[in-house]
Amino acid sequence: MSIFDKPPKPADSLLLSARDAAKQLAISEKTLWSLSKAGRLPVVRIGRNVRYARADLLAFIDRAKGGCNGNV
Repeated sequence: MSIFDKPPKPADSLLLSARDAAKQLAISEKTLWSLSKAGRLPVVRIGRNVRYARADLLAFIDRAKGGCNGNV
């Protein structure tokens, strides 16, 4: 049995949908879109699909750890 025999779980994927990315960050999809539009959270565009790289979500969290000044 190989890793290609079954579809990956969202936790195993390199790229996440907006819904899954928002769940991982514990924020609403609307907030996620706002962060993306402001350029604070990069997106990966594949055709018309917008995805979020797991590494970018982790980097965003690291940047937000600096303090509680209201600027996430």
